[in-house]
Amino acid sequence: MALAYWCILVAALLPYLWVTLAKGSGNHRYDNREPRQWQARQDNPRSQRAYAAHLNAFEAFAPFAAAVLMAQAAGVDPARIGQLAVAFVVLRVLHGLCYVFDKPPLRSAVWGLGYVVVLWLMATAALRMA
Repeated sequence: MALAYWCILVAALLPYLWVTLAKGSGNHRYDNREPRQWQARQDNPRSQRAYAAHLNAFEAFAPFAAAVLMAQAAGVDPARIGQLAVAFVVLRVLHGLCYVFDKPPLRSAVWGLGYVVVLWLMATAALRMA
């Protein structure tokens, strides 16, 4: 089970990886006094895409963390939870890279696979409790 918990930690840190890249890719020196306005003024596409990856990583985190904890509480095999958690983290890293390097069709496919992993964990937990 420790592996799945490490994956939750990594998934929690991914938004900060992408926002750091967004800040480093901006056209203008980063201004921490007004970070949201600063990002809105950026016309560097890589900065904008990295920021979008940042927001999407936050959106994906809560369902993933809930799914892992649901599966654990339901008594799903810890090895299976770990495998799915690793798959999710790998897919989320690929998702962010697809965002940053402007690969929209691949990004959508990777996003979909990550979503399937979350649904798989949740459904497995629900079926185990039934």
